[in-house]
Amino acid sequence: MNEMLAVDLERLEAFEAGLDPVHPERSAVPPHILGYGEISTALAIGDDDLACKRMPMFLSEEEIAAYSRAFDLYTTHMTGAGIKLAPGQLVRLRQRCGPYYVLYLVQRRLPPEVIGNQIVRAARRDDAERLLYGVLRELVKVAHFNRRHAGTWALGIDGQISNWAATAWTEDGQPVLRYFDLTTPLIRQQSVELLDAELFLRSAPSYLRWVLRRFFLQDVLDRYYDLRRVVIDLIANLYKEGRIDLIPLWIECANRFFDQEAAELNIATLQRQEIDAYYREDAFIWRFYLAARRLDRRLHRWTGRTYPYVLPGRIRR
Repeated sequence: MNEMLAVDLERLEAFEAGLDPVHPERSAVPPHILGYGEISTALAIGDDDLACKRMPMFLSEEEIAAYSRAFDLYTTHMTGAGIKLAPGQLVRLRQRCGPYYVLYLVQRRLPPEVIGNQIVRAARRDDAERLLYGVLRELVKVAHFNRRHAGTWALGIDGQISNWAATAWTEDGQPVLRYFDLTTPLIRQQSVELLDAELFLRSAPSYLRWVLRRFFLQDVLDRYYDLRRVVIDLIANLYKEGRIDLIPLWIECANRFFDQEAAELNIATLQRQEIDAYYREDAFIWRFYLAARRLDRRLHRWTGRTYPYVLPGRIRR
């Protein structure tokens, strides 16, 4: 994580000044949108090899400082746990988007063909199996870290296949993986979440925040610290990637991995029905959440307020 990237701050500032969050294609410098997260949008700006993940959700310098500390601790401990991370650095802009400070996480742009979900969409069964085992071996490193540091440090991880890049393959066909989803640095110190959970809620409509805070937020956070639930989410996302045919194979492989390579963790056997139930619930929640955000964007426009987020179009689920 100590690679310094050649970030053109002036160009980033100029891009932000001319950005149309509602219609980014109409911006003064139209970006190429690489992907959407829950709190960030990954953008390619200009013709360099950088991916800029835009996060306009901070209300004060103190919030940025706290986030930066969580980010530094997370990347340090993830590296210590043995996870290879895609290098990146935080860039704070001088200008603001309405009341919000804007922070970018800048990383090297990855070729689409090395990103996990792109691999899975076209993978043969044996390649998909090797990719899964590669991800499971990375995830178990986080679980072992949490065991070794119980009561002091704990790391959360979103193990979705789209958050991994197979930057190389060994001679025997095993993937060399890097994890690049660093905008949600989930880390706990003495059981206290260092990432301010309210940042997750800031992009939600104000009329929904109390419901999300009361009924969903803690459960969503906790799932990323639970290896079994992380793997359920990983497998369930095969629906979104159009590879339902791989679900039985991945369940079988995950259970074999739990029994053989992660037996000391005593993880209960996965069942197909819980994968299906999880995906139905998750897909419903995110469809509803995105529809509410679009409504909120409309309300901002009608009342003359700045809506700072770039929202995705229709997502196939």
